[in-house]
Amino acid sequence: MKRLKTDYPGVFYREADRIGGKGKERVYYVLFKKDGRLHEEKVGRQYADDMTAAKAARIRGERIENKRQSRKEIREEKKAVKWTFAKLWEQYQESNPELKALAADQSRWKCYLEESVGKKEPGELVPLDVDRLRITLTKKKSLTTACRVLELLRRLINFGIKKNLTPPLPFKITLPKQNNEKTEDLTAEQIKALLKAIAEDPDTLAGDMMKLALFTGMRRGELFKLKFADVDFERGFIRIVDPKGGQDQTIPLNDAARGVLKAREAESESPYVFPSRTGGHRVEIGKSIRRIKTAANLPADFRPLHGLRHVFASALASSGQVDLYTLQRLLTHKSPLMTQRYAHLRDDALRRASDLAGDIVNEIITRKENAEGSDNENRQV
Repeated sequence: MKRLKTDYPGVFYREADRIGGKGKERVYYVLFKKDGRLHEEKVGRQYADDMTAAKAARIRGERIENKRQSRKEIREEKKAVKWTFAKLWEQYQESNPELKALAADQSRWKCYLEESVGKKEPGELVPLDVDRLRITLTKKKSLTTACRVLELLRRLINFGIKKNLTPPLPFKITLPKQNNEKTEDLTAEQIKALLKAIAEDPDTLAGDMMKLALFTGMRRGELFKLKFADVDFERGFIRIVDPKGGQDQTIPLNDAARGVLKAREAESESPYVFPSRTGGHRVEIGKSIRRIKTAANLPADFRPLHGLRHVFASALASSGQVDLYTLQRLLTHKSPLMTQRYAHLRDDALRRASDLAGDIVNEIITRKENAEGSDNENRQV
């Protein structure tokens, strides 16, 4: 292709098809002498690399003064670096400092991935490694935890591929199948047993967290992030900051939740309602709530925090006094489809109400028939 001059010495461009768009774009090159040899180097594309003739001229000057590596040297250096999962994790954190779930990801990395794959490169990973990790996680932890850990592993691999640091894997990492439509519920007796176990457990923070989940339906992550500044005792609401659906939401503060929060405020020195041991943002509480769950003799597959969110929703839906739109708002569901799983409970409540109405009408009819029968008998006498 023909060289086209620019206003800068030693800088020229060639026209090429635009990457990711229609038409043409300029591809800039620089010419300079180094060690007695004339060098021609590509420095970047007009749109894909946001390159201009002025930028190319600055790069040329830095190359002449040995203050900058060539694109080829950078590529070769990247190839020489051993991109282990540990190194990818460091780079991933630096590239995503504002990631919502970064604190939770840090815990998953430390607890489950650092020891098992930290020293390996993605190219060294084989399906058997992933299978062993999946089996270990599903045996010792919940299916949800297993999915989230494997999803983080997959994210790190994709990050390395996207940044051109590591090659693609020759196989896919599949996640264990979850029943996301599962609706957990507890009987009145089980709820009584749970509240008794909470009252008797020494970890009041874990117990209060479980009670607030039951009284408000808040998600696990929302409870971890909750600050006293988010609770308006005077106006009676809780602000859910950066929830799963994205936009901040508010939910009503009922009397039961108010009691829990007031008690925590009186004894806490942290801005967080449920702080970590250092007073900061909490990322885990599994051990204590599992102990309470065991003491209450709850079902083995009952998820202590998320399950209580379902109990809250199921209680409202089965009361027959709350419509699905209101329930959607209370649960801060972005889509009504998420709330639809509780529709059968409301239908059952309506059916019971309808049956009750039917019984009342039948009773009225029976009374009327009995009264008319008595009148006829009196007339005959």
